Amino acid sequence: MFLWSTTRIAGVPISALVAERGETLDSVRKQVEKSVRYANITIIEGNDASQFGIGIVAARIAEIVLRDERAVIPIGSYNDKFDVTLSLPSIVGRSGVVRIFEPEMSAEEQQALELSAANLRKSERRI
Repeated sequence: MFLWSTTRIAGVPISALVAERGETLDSVRKQVEKSVRYANITIIEGNDASQFGIGIVAARIAEIVLRDERAVIPIGSYNDKFDVTLSLPSIVGRSGVVRIFEPEMSAEEQQALELSAANLRKSERRI
């Protein structure tokens, strides 16, 4: 899910920037969400493989852990609150995920996150 309610560019809410360009936030959201969802296909078309992107990310996570950087990155880990593994911004270091952050979100986004977690739990039970 995407957190549009708190998205900012150079500190300015994206809704203000989009309106200034004469576009609607809904059309920009659809375009960005489609691009992100199908980014893997773009990578495959450009490189005939997707493992390059996966390899770069895996190498970076390994560096963070080995150097105990305590960097904040979006990463999947078990979340007690939702009783399922979710990808949320987290501090990662030598001992793994040190702290999970739950970003500020609108009521609609919170509901979508809870629904996603419920769907993951439901899928997990089927396995």
